[in-house]
Formats: sequence, C-alpha cells, structure tokens
Amino acid sequence: MKNLKKILSIILFFVSTATFAQSDTLMVQTSAECTTCKKKLEKEMPYEKGVKAVELNLDNKVLMVVFNKEKTNPELIRNAIAKLGYSADSIPANKKAYDRLPSCCKVDGMKH
Repeated sequence: MKNLKKILSIILFFVSTATFAQSDTLMVQTSAECTTCKKKLEKEMPYEKGVKAVELNLDNKVLMVVFNKEKTNPELIRNAIAKLGYSADSIPANKKAYDRLPSCCKVDGMKH
C-alpha cells in the first residue's frame, strides 16, 4: 500500500509538471470598456483552442490569457480577441464584430 501511494505521488508530480511546462501567459492590451466586455471576453475566449484561463482587468484594459503553447500562440489569441470586436495590442477589432457590440462596449460609448 505504501509503494502504491509513492508511485501515485510520483505520477501525479510528473503529470502536473508536464502540464505546467506547456502553459504560458500572455498580457494583451484591449479596447474593452465595461463589465459587459469583461463578461464576453471571459466567457468566449476559453472556447479558443489551447486557452486555459482568461481574466480582464478593466482598470488598465489588459486581458491575461493562460494558454497551452503547444496548441495555440499569441498571434492566434490576439486574432481571436479581434474577431470578438475588441482591439488586441496592435491588431484592430474586426469591424463587423465591433459594430455588433452594445454601445457601452464601444470606445466612447454610453456608460451603464
């Protein structure tokens, strides 16, 4: 029984280390304006392949994305943000997606 616990502990250590080694974090400057933007980005981005976690800081409009670097990359992540209607660093928002955003989510839009 002791040997089984040791073996399981060793396996768990290697699995968690391998998972951590594949992860990377990207900070993206966005055009997000409000809590509606925050909800949309934090809801939609985890559906992108390789994205593990997302959190938007509305104070500085920076989206933190934790991702599996073997499944995606920063360019694909920025493009996914732009397709949702938000700028992502130097990548402008997709115009059609931006036009569909509520007015509160648009730069200089109506506030809640």
